Amino acid sequence: MTLILASRPNSYTGSPLDRAAQRRDDTAWIAAALEDTGSLFAPVWRARNLMRGVADGRPEAVYLSGEAAAALRMAGGPWAFLGLLADTALFAVDVSAVDDPLPLLSESLSVFEDLRNVPGLLPPGDASVLAHARGVMHWRNRHGFCGVCGGACEAKSAGHVMRCIVCEAQHFPRTDPAVIMLVTRGGYALLGHSQRFPRATMYSTLAGFVEPGESLEEAVAREVREEAGVVVGRVHYHSSQPWPFPASIMLGFYAEGLSEQITIDPDELRDARWFSRGEIRGHAARGFHLPRPDSIARRLIEDWVAAE
Repeated sequence: MTLILASRPNSYTGSPLDRAAQRRDDTAWIAAALEDTGSLFAPVWRARNLMRGVADGRPEAVYLSGEAAAALRMAGGPWAFLGLLADTALFAVDVSAVDDPLPLLSESLSVFEDLRNVPGLLPPGDASVLAHARGVMHWRNRHGFCGVCGGACEAKSAGHVMRCIVCEAQHFPRTDPAVIMLVTRGGYALLGHSQRFPRATMYSTLAGFVEPGESLEEAVAREVREEAGVVVGRVHYHSSQPWPFPASIMLGFYAEGLSEQITIDPDELRDARWFSRGEIRGHAARGFHLPRPDSIARRLIEDWVAAE
């Protein structure tokens, strides 16, 4: 099994931020930064990020100054300190309580857009920061109450901890680890089609969440066996990718297929097949599609095809 290295960074990685975690519990510094008109704010509205240039196919992130964000902050939504962008404090703020936040903005030609609608088009640093903001705000919006006793929680550590005001349990942002793997056997790769895919003709790598008490390699082998009935041998790591849609980290692997017979789990897949490199290169002519270009699934496939 040939070791295949990542050809380039994955989307949503390479953040330009210094997360400055040591500042999160410095309440005086955070309070001053929140009131500083030079600080920046990345607003999130109903899981969408503020961008400009979307209609032209050249989207970029829009960060609001403290003064420009004042009207949005008055909506009282959750916020969190993301870090320092070139020594400037950057906060995420959720404005989902406002039915239409755009009239409150001085920024023209800006829109709130789903990151997944502009795959691979954002500058890498912008994509990483916007994904970061989206993920933290998703967690803040869904953890207002304690999972231990049901009491109300209050935000601490600049939005990175939710503390129960009743039992004082502390809750931290959740990221669910998921393995995603391209199984190869000889000159063929195993791709499957799930009923959850947005396109009826899309084939992609297999994937699944890591279970308690399970190593990553064990999760790879289990998921492939469960979904496609293929036995896996050696497993090696390729790369990882934050995937805050809503709260995952994708851990990418290549896996050696020890068996060829496919037996799909119909609850997980509608179809699974072995594809040659030539078939994958000519996928459009053969009537099937590959996963979205900003996904680690696409990167795993492309790097394998290029390694011939």
